[in-house]
Amino acid sequence: MTRPTTSRSAPSRSLLAAGLLTAALTVTACGDDDPGTAGSGGGDAAVKVVATTTQLGDFAREVGGDRVDVTQLLQANSDPHDYEPRPQDLREATGAKVMFVSGDDLDAWSGDVAKQAGIEGAVLDVGQGRPVEREGGHEHEDEEHAEEEGGKHSEEEGDEHGDVDPHWWHDPRNVEYAAQRIATKLAEVDPAGAPDYRARAAAYVTKVRALDQRLQRCFSAVPAAQRKLVSDHDAFGYLAARYDIEVVGAIIPATTTQAQASAGELTALARTIETEGVRAIFPESSLNPKLAEAISQRTGAKVGGTLYADTLGPEGSAGATYLSSEQANADALVRGFTGRSTGCAS
Repeated sequence: MTRPTTSRSAPSRSLLAAGLLTAALTVTACGDDDPGTAGSGGGDAAVKVVATTTQLGDFAREVGGDRVDVTQLLQANSDPHDYEPRPQDLREATGAKVMFVSGDDLDAWSGDVAKQAGIEGAVLDVGQGRPVEREGGHEHEDEEHAEEEGGKHSEEEGDEHGDVDPHWWHDPRNVEYAAQRIATKLAEVDPAGAPDYRARAAAYVTKVRALDQRLQRCFSAVPAAQRKLVSDHDAFGYLAARYDIEVVGAIIPATTTQAQASAGELTALARTIETEGVRAIFPESSLNPKLAEAISQRTGAKVGGTLYADTLGPEGSAGATYLSSEQANADALVRGFTGRSTGCAS
């Protein structure tokens, strides 16, 4: 179904003042760390790694194990689309051997961090060259096409055909690729750890494939006519394409939360929800649920379980890791699609 379109241009972000940047970079390591900063390892010999998003931080810790010390810039339930770097981010990025970024403008602000921290040469766009790519608001980009193009899509292609959907991790096949890409990069900067990185990546890929198989079984058990998704923004195109879910619409009809829906678009979405018999509207963990609640009241569709779209959840939550967040999403979707009190795992 064709979705309404809207401007995807994000408002300009203010750069941090030069004096503040300089001060941040000269703070010594004895300064207090943000308690929300995630890390692993931390020994003198550990490879210093920076990851922009919660997902990348999780992947880096899974693949790197005790050989890496991971600093994750975005914290749980933070929206990467409107994030502005903090002085602490620059301090923590300085001296990193690797900086993992998600790409496709999801974390475009990472370029400023890398430049100011002097680690531009250490940046790896983890999602670049992934096997499955799709355009925002368009149909799934199948693997055959990706393979014909060598698995890579140039910026010129993206400009010609439309914005690229940056939420690539919602297709587990892309996460398999990401784990291997991370292992390769870590092995480059820490050759002695290469066997360990490869082994850990292989073990993680096995878990990701098992997740993919579980979700395929789970969603295929739901009648196709009930698999109708409306979420806060257009973040689940990869998941929908992988598991044959119809994206009926989104409250923000764009792949970035920086866009805004017009009153006319919201009215049209409400009509579509009623016409299509959508049972639930799904809010997202990093966004205010009030619009979802308002449309629910107008249409009679229930407010479904909260989804992890752009970010993982805090430690101890159902969405604390990539694997658990995707399972939690599937459980919430199945409950919303079917009206049952049980999800996939039940």
